[in-house]
Amino acid sequence: MDTTDGTGSAPGRSALRELDREECLRLIAPGGVGRVAFDDGEGPTVIPVNYVLDGEAVVFRTSLGGRLNWSLTTGLVGAEVRIAFEVDRIDDAEHEGWSVLLRGGAHHLSDDETAAEVVPWPGGEREARVRLTPGEITGRRLHRD
Repeated sequence: MDTTDGTGSAPGRSALRELDREECLRLIAPGGVGRVAFDDGEGPTVIPVNYVLDGEAVVFRTSLGGRLNWSLTTGLVGAEVRIAFEVDRIDDAEHEGWSVLLRGGAHHLSDDETAAEVVPWPGGEREARVRLTPGEITGRRLHRD
């Protein structure tokens, strides 16, 4: 039975294994949906975004008037804001899956900067393009013994 509350009934025990950088990048390479973790001025916040992988960088878009864009805006040209970005795939029924975490500096892409194109799923304008250049990429895989 596949459940979303973590109570699936798979026999056996699962174990965690650390993933190397190359495996992490391979897992997130197809793009899709990830979660951005940032401080919105009121504390830690996490929101889902569509993303693409551009080399080792993550590119996503957000609305100009949103909290994420506001939090990434600085008064300094070329300045970056540290954020975290997480992607995972979990099979509750089998008690297996993986999670990849990237941490590093993010900045708005200028009109002159090129990047892989990401198409956001939600309607509305998502004019702000953001690139996260990770300094740290870590991951874990949960698998059954």
